[in-house]
Amino acid sequence: MNRRTFLKRSIGSLLAFIGLSGGTYYYAREIEPFMLDIKHEELASFKIPTSFNNFKIIQFSDTHVGYHYSTGQLAELVDTINSQQPDLVLFTGDLVDEPQAYHWDDKIVQHLQNLRAKHGKYWVYGNHDHGGYGTETVKKVMDNGGFTLLQNNHVNIQIDNNQITLAGIDDVMLGSPDLQKTLENADPDLFTVLLSHEPDYADNAIESPVDVQLSGHSHGGQVRLPLIGHLYTPRYAEKYVEGKHTLQNGKLTLYVNRGIGTTRLPYRFLCKPQIHVFSLTAQQS
Repeated sequence: MNRRTFLKRSIGSLLAFIGLSGGTYYYAREIEPFMLDIKHEELASFKIPTSFNNFKIIQFSDTHVGYHYSTGQLAELVDTINSQQPDLVLFTGDLVDEPQAYHWDDKIVQHLQNLRAKHGKYWVYGNHDHGGYGTETVKKVMDNGGFTLLQNNHVNIQIDNNQITLAGIDDVMLGSPDLQKTLENADPDLFTVLLSHEPDYADNAIESPVDVQLSGHSHGGQVRLPLIGHLYTPRYAEKYVEGKHTLQNGKLTLYVNRGIGTTRLPYRFLCKPQIHVFSLTAQQS
């Protein structure tokens, strides 16, 4: 950690402590974590077929069920996502906070089953899914919930005789990501969306025929302070923390989702939980 980063985090932590102990604590713990932000974005490209015009993709991430996020809240989230009438639902990792300690029952499976999407539900591993010996347990739950795992592989989503590519890599921190294997035999002329739990992987993806990367992991920092910004993000979410990032003059566009739940600390401040709603647009030449 360099001196500037150390000072930023030290001052930020001090201000956070003062602010939270002075009355903001209740807001950061009991109010903002429930203030869902539905972020609408347009994905426009000449590579998108006209049959995919207005095709709607919803991304959610980092629910961290079990750490101040209940299955009841997950059920409400499912209702919210369904109300958007998605064509495709994508989950970018970290289903529960501690898979090895979580008391698994059928509730999460039932809620995941209730998610509706015409063209399927897909997901990738996050570091918490792999951590704590939860890899196979989480996969079984997601399988039973109707989700298809993308782990260094891709699928084509088809409408009429037209297609787009959806790809997903294994978790960067605790898995074995292999983008070359992921895109093996993929058509580079198709519009390609990559799921990667960790956003900083975009610096690797830029070298491949990927148009859009969707990520989570950062939680947007969870706690953000005026003039200072986020205080902390985990490894591989230190460069790209939240929002939209355009790399190499538009060769790749990265969207970093702030996630739903919390971890480490049960607070959100100036960093609301979030889902993304992407609408595809076929650009005309």
